[in-house]
Amino acid sequence: MKINNFFLFSIPALIWGTTWYAIKFQLGTVNPLLSVAYRFAIAGVLLLIICRIFKLNLKFSLKSHFYILLQGLSLFSINYWLVYFAELNLTSGLVAIVFSLIIFLNIFFNSIILKASLRKEVLIGGILGFAGTLIIFQNEFRAFSLSDSNFFALILCLISVVLASLGNITSAYNQKNKLPVIQTNAFGMTYGSIFTFIVALIAGKEFSFDLSASYIISLGYLALLGSIVAFGAYLKLIGNIGPDRASYIILIVPLIAITVSVLFEDYNLHKSAIIGIVLLISGNFMAMNKRININKIRLWK
Repeated sequence: MKINNFFLFSIPALIWGTTWYAIKFQLGTVNPLLSVAYRFAIAGVLLLIICRIFKLNLKFSLKSHFYILLQGLSLFSINYWLVYFAELNLTSGLVAIVFSLIIFLNIFFNSIILKASLRKEVLIGGILGFAGTLIIFQNEFRAFSLSDSNFFALILCLISVVLASLGNITSAYNQKNKLPVIQTNAFGMTYGSIFTFIVALIAGKEFSFDLSASYIISLGYLALLGSIVAFGAYLKLIGNIGPDRASYIILIVPLIAITVSVLFEDYNLHKSAIIGIVLLISGNFMAMNKRININKIRLWK
C-alpha cells in the first residue's frame, strides 16, 4: 500500500473499532431508528456546510443525484437500521462474523457490476480473514441458537451486509464517474437521514431525544468521526484500491474493538484467539500487498 492508502485504511479501522463502544450509549431512551437518523443528519448537514465554506462544487445532474441517493440509502440509512435491530438479538461478535462476509460480496459485485477482474490474493486473504474472525468469536458462534427471533435477526444482518456492499460498489461507480467523495457523502448522508426520518414517521415511532451527556457525546463522536471522517477515508480508499481490497477494513475493525475491550473493559481473550489474530493479519498482508503474485505461489516444487 502507498503511504496515503495506509492512512486511509488505518483511520476508519481505528475509528470504527471504537464506535462499537460508543453505540452502547445510543441504545435505551431513543429509538435506534431515530439515533441513526440523527447521526447522519448531523454528519450530512455539517459536510454540506463544509462544502459551502470551501466553495466545493455542489451542482450535479439528476442522474448523478440518483446514484448518490442509492449510495446514501444503502450506506447511511437502511443497512444501519437493520444492524441496530439485529443487535437486539445477536451479539456483536456474531454481527462481526456476518459482516466479515462483505469482502466476498464486494469481490462478487465488483466483478459482476463494475466488470473488475477477480484478484486471487484478495480472495485468499478474505478467506484467511473470515477464518480468523470465526476463531476469535467462536464462543459467540457456538452459543448461537437458531430460534425464530435469532433467525429473523440473522436475516436482517445478512440483508444489511448486502446493502452495505452495494453501497461500496455504488461509491466506486460514482468515483469512476468523477463524483467527489466529500460532496457525495454530504448529499448521501443527508438523503439517508431524511429517508430514515420518513420511515420512523410512517412506522409511528415516538420522536424523542436524550439530553444526557453520554448520549450527546457518543452521538457527536459517531457523527463526526464515525461518519464524516471514517466514511470519507474509507470511500476514498475504495476509489484508490477498489472495493474488494478496501473492504478488508471490516475484518480488522472487530480486532481493534477487542483490543479496546481488553485494555478498558477487562475482556479475557481466549488462547485460540491468537490463532485468529494471526490469520487476520496474514489475510490482511495477502490482500493488501501488491507485490504478492498469487500465480507464482506453489504448494510444492
